[in-house]
Amino acid sequence: MTDGETGRTFRLAYVPGVTPAKWVNIWTERMPDVPITLVAVPAAEVVGLLRNGGADAGFARLPVDRDGLSVIPLYVETTVVVVPKDHAIAAADEVAIADLIDDEVFHPLDDTIEWTVRPGLPAFTHPATTAAAVELVAADAGILLVPLSLARLHHRKDLTYRPVPDAPQSQVALTWPTDATTDLVEDFIGIVRGRTVNSSRGRTPTSPAEKPAQRQAKKPAQNGSRRRAAPASRKKKGYRPR
Repeated sequence: MTDGETGRTFRLAYVPGVTPAKWVNIWTERMPDVPITLVAVPAAEVVGLLRNGGADAGFARLPVDRDGLSVIPLYVETTVVVVPKDHAIAAADEVAIADLIDDEVFHPLDDTIEWTVRPGLPAFTHPATTAAAVELVAADAGILLVPLSLARLHHRKDLTYRPVPDAPQSQVALTWPTDATTDLVEDFIGIVRGRTVNSSRGRTPTSPAEKPAQRQAKKPAQNGSRRRAAPASRKKKGYRPR
């Protein structure tokens, strides 16, 4: 799993709402011999995919079962409420959880927000997916709270969304099987963390055999090639030879 000569690719999984394009572009520039394959996967299935070897690393939404996985939290998303455009909430710039007390709120089975107390009134059904819940919101059957990226992903002309600042937030992380931390995984970790191509954790660090030679090259030349120190009197400021 080193380069394109072996026919290997780097397989990167990602859950809905995550856009890995900026990291993929950097990978393509730095690692032109190692193609990257994107694997779209539902949020509830990304951990299983990684453990089964279906991808080398993946972007997931926390929390996840971390057993056997390494996890690097990346960023937190604003939570928004999705409503029909003619809903009363649409008139506000933002809303609070308390403002939703009389609304029926859908909680899909793939909900990525970890609720201590679920807001609003229970809706008449638990949709299997966020996409299905959005369809029900469009039918004016209730409202939905999701991370901002999912609201954008499932955007419709007849719906809008508003931020809910006091709601729990969803966090996106990079994760991979700890016992499968290959050179390519390390390369991708470096890209996500913003390391430069010349970082000490880059893919081709200086080998130990090269370091003594480099140190030798920096030593001053021997065998009489050293310049003699000037007499002390010549070091005085303003000295001019006669």
